[in-house]
Amino acid sequence: MKRLFLFAILALLPACAHQPKDLSKFEAAKPASILIVPVVNQSVEVTAPDYFLSTVPVPLGERGYYVFPVNLVKRVLEDEGLSDANLVHNAAPQKVCGLFGSDAILYVTIKEWSAKYLLLSTVVDVRLAYAIKDCKTGETLWDHEQAMTYSPQNNSTGNPLGDLIVMAVNAAVTKAAPNYVPLARQANNIAFNGRPGERGIPFGPYASQEQMAEGARTGIRAPKN
Repeated sequence: MKRLFLFAILALLPACAHQPKDLSKFEAAKPASILIVPVVNQSVEVTAPDYFLSTVPVPLGERGYYVFPVNLVKRVLEDEGLSDANLVHNAAPQKVCGLFGSDAILYVTIKEWSAKYLLLSTVVDVRLAYAIKDCKTGETLWDHEQAMTYSPQNNSTGNPLGDLIVMAVNAAVTKAAPNYVPLARQANNIAFNGRPGERGIPFGPYASQEQMAEGARTGIRAPKN
């Protein structure tokens, strides 16, 4: 009986892990514009927010939404006394959105942005938490957490000593100057567009016909008029 119970629990785990997101609130709100506010940084890398923020506008714009220029947004918020990202995230969405006239607001928290040296290899980790809220009601329309990992590949030369030297050099170079931006872009792509067979955020009203056709082909619904 215990074995049968354990088997039943294990059988349910994959189904629970892949439950589709409920996007009914998002589709009902039908936002046309999304305000990207400064990023809360929980990592030790002080430059992480600026690097990450540069990767967000393009994928959201390509998804069919009007995106406010992030540098202009940052300047306006500073003029309003909201120079710290935590202050922005803790302020009422209606207050922040009212400064720009946006329909929705995107909050991102950097939970991990690090390069760790492990056994002649450097592992670069990026973990991000996203949330889009309605500017009128303050309700969360969509949220997602995405983690990405990169470790440089080392091709064997047939010389064990030479391979160790190459591995050590590659690890040192990656540790000294880890390139987080490609990982951040990949994370954004998965978060906003979804993986094959999975939905990201719905298409915005400015999505191209080609995007609509691709969405229909992959089972992603176009926005409702």
